[in-house]
Formats: sequence, structure tokens, C-alpha cells
Amino acid sequence: MSDAYRASGVDLDAKERLVGLLKEVGAKATRPEVMDGIGGFGGLFRLQGYRDPVLVAGADGVGTKLLLAQELRAMDGVGQDVVAMVANDVLCQGAALLFFLDYVGVGKLVPQEVAQVVAGVARACSAVGAALLGGETAELPDLFPQGALDLVGFGVGAVERDAVLRGGDAKVGDVLIGLPSDGVHSNGFSLVRRIVREAGLSLEALHGLDVPLGEALLRPTHLYGPEVLGALAAGGVHGISHITGGGIVGNLPRMLPGGVGARLDRKTWDLPPELALLLTAGRIGDEEALSVFNMGLGLVLAVDPSAVDRTLTAIAGAGGRPRVVGEVALGAGVQC
Repeated sequence: MSDAYRASGVDLDAKERLVGLLKEVGAKATRPEVMDGIGGFGGLFRLQGYRDPVLVAGADGVGTKLLLAQELRAMDGVGQDVVAMVANDVLCQGAALLFFLDYVGVGKLVPQEVAQVVAGVARACSAVGAALLGGETAELPDLFPQGALDLVGFGVGAVERDAVLRGGDAKVGDVLIGLPSDGVHSNGFSLVRRIVREAGLSLEALHGLDVPLGEALLRPTHLYGPEVLGALAAGGVHGISHITGGGIVGNLPRMLPGGVGARLDRKTWDLPPELALLLTAGRIGDEEALSVFNMGLGLVLAVDPSAVDRTLTAIAGAGGRPRVVGEVALGAGVQC
């Protein structure tokens, strides 16, 4: 390798060592449709098994949650975060994730550290039945300080054309079924970190929680596909909303037609205790909290009243914890 390039902060030898590690990691997250392994210029995937497929693509990142994970030296869960953010988004169109690609940008490449993150990506891909088809790692010393890392991902799912869920398909009278979050998930962490800092909360302390605050905040975003796809196949689901950036009030309307809103009963689900702690410590009002955080609901389905029982049964049978949380009603906006 060129000594001049190494002196500028880029280590190609480290990149080659990482590629070898990632080939081992990627081999654990594959599907029969994958035509080649990690290492080529592009990933090859042969689509099959669909009558009239529609491809659904999504891209997302982990955001400033990464700063907290790096501070606590706990990067195991962020790989699931980046996969879940994409897999849950394409699920909202009725699609199962087929394959995923990641991008890792670092200031200084440490192969074992990046491989640990991508191993989490691979585990999450396996959990939702997707292939880790490829990705990219870039050492960018002038863009990222040493020790910094950014993680984003791109994924493609597929759904039969006659089963696509489109925003606005929900109807007045539909029942809203909510699935609980595993905490804050991956949104609102600029505010989370500010509250922790300004309120003087220790990330290592329990603060009345069952685990230290930092550990609770780093719980990975839940993977909802394995719990929901069976319910979709049974029919009667008119819409799905993934509660991410923008919170409940910003995301529920994305599955509703114009002039139609949602009426939620807050007593039907629980606020995660770590989020309750943050809202109190930061003196965050209800209106802002609902527009920033998931408030304990990670996914909400709009379901035809005739399909509510079978939807609840299908999700619970797949390991989910669904509960009826409200209804679709006339009038724009979210009443909560």
C-alpha cells in the first residue's frame, strides 16, 4: 500500500482485512435467490416466487443514537436498529424485506469494530428472512473525527401487486391495533441526549429502571415483520404506520386519507419507563412528546372491524403483543 495514502489517514490494508471478516458475517444472512456473495461491485439477487411483484425500497440510518452507543462502547444493537428502520418501513406497504445493504463511514477504520456492527446487521437480516447482499465501508479521516462512525442502510422488499398497502387506504371505522415498542427505538436522540446532559442523569445509574439508563436507551428497534406478515396474509389490514421520526402525530396520518384522523386511547398501552423518566426530567410537554417519540407504540395497524380478532390472534401467535388502541375517525389529525 502507498505510504502517502496511509499518511493521509486511509489504510487499505485494514480495508482488505475487513472485507474478509464481512464475507464470513454475510454468509450467515442469505437467501436462495442470492447469486453471489459479498465482495463484488454489486449484489446479485434473482427475484422469484411472485405472480405480479411490486418492489418496495427503503433507506434510513440510526442517527445520533450512535453517539450514545459509542460513548457507552455498546455497538451490538445498532446493526439491528438500521435494519429495523428499513424493514419496518417497507412492511408498511405490505412488503417483506428481501435484501439489505449497509454503509459504514468511519474516521479511522478498525476492522474488528466495524465487523461487530455488521454482525448485528446480519443477525437482524436473518431474523426478518432477508439477505445481507452487500455494502460499503469508507474511511474518511477528513469528514469524521477518529472514533466516529455513521451507519445507514438500504433495503428492498416485495409484495404482490394486489396486496400493496397504500397511504390513504384506511377507512373510517377501522380499528387501530398497536404493537408496543422496545423503548425509544432510534428517533429523538438529539433531544434524549440533551435531556440526559442538562438534567444530570447518569447513564450508568438505574434511576428506578430494571437496567441502567444507558442500556435501556440502547435497546434496539423492534423487528415487526415476523409478527405482522401472517396477519397481512390473512387479509383485512388496510394500513400500517411505523412510528419513527415525527412521533405518533407525525406518522399515523401517513396511512390515512385526507379529512380522516385517528382517535387513540392512551390508557390502552404503556409508556416505557425510561421515556417517562426523560419526559419528566426534561419537562417535555405532552404535545411535543407526541410529535417526537413513539410513546411506547412502535407500529400501528388500521384493520377492518371484521378482521380484528383474526389479526390479533395471528400477531399474538407469532410472538407479538398486540392490543386495540383506538379507531379511525372523521376529522383530520390525531386525538390522543
